[in-house]
Amino acid sequence: MGDTVDVDLRKLRYFVAVAEESHFGRAAERLHITQPVLSRQIRALEQELRARLFTRSKLSTELTDAGRQLLEDARPLLASAQALRRRVQQAERGASAFTVGFMPGITVTGAVRVFSARHPELDVKVVRTFWEDQVQGVHEGLLDVSFVRLPVDHRGLALRPIFREPRVAALPEQHPLASKESIGIADLAAEQLLQDPDAVPEWRDLPDRIGGEAAGPRPGFRSVEEKLEHVATSGGVVVLPLSTAAYYTHADVAYVPIDDIGPNEVCLAWSADRNSPLMSEFADIAAAQHSLSTDAQP
Repeated sequence: MGDTVDVDLRKLRYFVAVAEESHFGRAAERLHITQPVLSRQIRALEQELRARLFTRSKLSTELTDAGRQLLEDARPLLASAQALRRRVQQAERGASAFTVGFMPGITVTGAVRVFSARHPELDVKVVRTFWEDQVQGVHEGLLDVSFVRLPVDHRGLALRPIFREPRVAALPEQHPLASKESIGIADLAAEQLLQDPDAVPEWRDLPDRIGGEAAGPRPGFRSVEEKLEHVATSGGVVVLPLSTAAYYTHADVAYVPIDDIGPNEVCLAWSADRNSPLMSEFADIAAAQHSLSTDAQP
């Protein structure tokens, strides 16, 4: 039998702050504690885990291999603890809420109406999410279920496929490809991709010499609106699901179907640790509602 280590969640939060800031002083300010206290807590965590987590110098604070592994494991653990606390507090208050997350372009009205009619005792709410945080709300207990666009990190999640849809390229309206009926992903190789390449895995398969990297580093955008404004004013390309493109119309942006990459898949996600039948029931309703809307299309 190995030694049992009870990991202090507070120390884990301190560790994550230092790892994200790469600086003890900035992390201490973020945590509203003094730097000596923070340093002592990190040393105590290292002693408890019997591992060195950071390499420190006057100029930098960097994670060791053990530190990188802890950071990967600490984030979901902290999110799970936060979700647990929220659910316990809701139960104490007698709260009966069910919160649904959705990405732009995904219509959830029909599913929410049917579910609400079946469960009048529940206060069913909807919350908009973004690509960067579409599963974070589930892990942290802010969302009971969330419509997500693959790919996502599957760890800790139950996923139910709901529907698939084609993807299109958003290009400047005057771009030579804008008038095409359809294009291939290789036609975009010389363009600058304005989104996280993880959202377009096929982009990584383009030859390195023409992958658009020569256009400079990818700008940091949070919203689709910002990306489309950049496309319209400065060029670049964004690959979007068809429903998202329909949601964000822009007079100076053309949407062109990409015919040689697979569709975007939308799933319903919820925490794998939760066994409530409400999640599966909502997933059944969502899948049925989308099937009805698809059958109604001409």
